[in-house]
Amino acid sequence: MSDLSFKPLKRNLWTDLEELFGSHGACGGCWCMHWKLRGKAYDEAKGYETRQMHKSIVDSGTVSGLLAYLHGDVVGWVAVEPRSAYERLAHSRTLKPLDDEPVWSVTCFFVGKKFRNQGIHVELLNAAVNYVKSKGGRIVEGYPTETNKEMPAPFAFTGTASAFAKAGFKEVARNSPTRPIFRFAIE
Repeated sequence: MSDLSFKPLKRNLWTDLEELFGSHGACGGCWCMHWKLRGKAYDEAKGYETRQMHKSIVDSGTVSGLLAYLHGDVVGWVAVEPRSAYERLAHSRTLKPLDDEPVWSVTCFFVGKKFRNQGIHVELLNAAVNYVKSKGGRIVEGYPTETNKEMPAPFAFTGTASAFAKAGFKEVARNSPTRPIFRFAIE
């Protein structure tokens, strides 16, 4: 989809994220806070509270990801920040750090329903790599889901292994049969 454009999520674009995510906050009230909170803190906050948490992050000036636009309409989202921004990742045994290298993590995708299955995930990954490069990052990492069966899009919010491979990422570890770790090394 060559007509896509991408913008870092900033305060002035918050209403675009709300439009894309809808009143339910994308996946069951997540508001893209799943990886930022651990256990009970996440379970107890889903919905309005996670929306407010994410909004306060954006209001503070932190870019938590990129929005994708097609002809001026918001159609997709990818969360990308330094790995240290994601508390749940810091405590994951399956997705534990591979080394001491500073890594940027792609943790979440959301594509509007009528735009799914059109390659936007791959374009969002390419945009994330370009964004990380512009910020001086050297390694982009992702934690896609890999399964042999079809799954509803909301359950594949971390992306798919095939999309990461199409975007030039390489599988570098697999501590679980369905959760590989992919990396893209920026030259």
